[in-house]
Amino acid sequence: MNKDKKIFRSYKLGSIELNNHIAMAPMTRSRAIGNVPNDLMAKYYSQRAGAGLIITEGTTSSPNGLGYARISGIYNKEQVEGWKKITTAVHEKNGKIFLQIMHTGRISHTANMPEGAKVLAPSAIKAAGQMWTDTQGLQDYSVPNSMTAEEIKITKEEYVVAAKNAIEAGFDGIELHGANGYLLDQFLSPDTNKREDEYGGNIENRCKFVLEVAKECADAIGKEKVAIRLSPYGVFNDMTVYPETNETFEYLARQLNKIEIVYIHLADHSSMGTPEVPRKIKELIRKEFKNTLILSGGYGFERAEEDLENGIADLVAFGKPFINNPDLVERLKNGWPLNTELNMDAFYTADEKGYTDYPFYSA
Repeated sequence: MNKDKKIFRSYKLGSIELNNHIAMAPMTRSRAIGNVPNDLMAKYYSQRAGAGLIITEGTTSSPNGLGYARISGIYNKEQVEGWKKITTAVHEKNGKIFLQIMHTGRISHTANMPEGAKVLAPSAIKAAGQMWTDTQGLQDYSVPNSMTAEEIKITKEEYVVAAKNAIEAGFDGIELHGANGYLLDQFLSPDTNKREDEYGGNIENRCKFVLEVAKECADAIGKEKVAIRLSPYGVFNDMTVYPETNETFEYLARQLNKIEIVYIHLADHSSMGTPEVPRKIKELIRKEFKNTLILSGGYGFERAEEDLENGIADLVAFGKPFINNPDLVERLKNGWPLNTELNMDAFYTADEKGYTDYPFYSA
């Protein structure tokens, strides 16, 4: 019986107890009108509280990080109050929830940002491609400003304030978004980071900003409440695979282990046509990092159980299956069929359609 599988047993993550080994992966859904979390979002997350751990959509620490239309923030009082509704709704169903803190960096357009905000990146290298803006439609990415030493300092402080705000809003912890070509990932890559100061050049320097953000957040809210998502071999948002990829992430995992953050979450988007994350890099990170390792990317039930049993993963994150199956855990546990209809046109729209209207299983 599925109910007896390891994936459905409880798991100790830092100081909290998860009901199972299933995480709901972070997914941008663009429902935060005015960048403020709302009642519709509370319904969406509470519907999916059967996950052992929910990781929220990317939520920005600063107006400078508001790259996309209608993404949520965690830098002002109204946003904190909005998120409180969501954490309360999830906790009322005995779920656990981490806030993913995301700064989009160069993956941005000024039309999506408030007046006075700036598109910032390690270096002034424009990303290839376009993004949606509600006021001007599809637009090329804006050319970013290369961050000054003062802007680096301020941005780190914004991450720390966001982490503190997350705890005030009732979250069980935070996941730093160091994947998918956003700001932290931009610092890691020699193709997006051409700096000639202490934050650029060799592997240690390129990892410096990420490690400082992780350490300062851990010092502020507790290391057992801080995690990070990484995407070695990721090519989303005009990122590249570079010769030092393995060495970079091996070094990063070793240093994150010293900080003793609670988990590393590895994203593998090969199921969506990107390069596969080689098993070697997963094993390197597993070897260097002693706390929880979450794997995600195209998982089905059988492969998830297999990777939990063989020890390469401690938790497995599911993404799209949680969109159209709010009761995913119960369906997997009971062997019920999954809902396969997925309204992809409604991934990033503004209302409940394709968001909170997917059916729960009914015999």
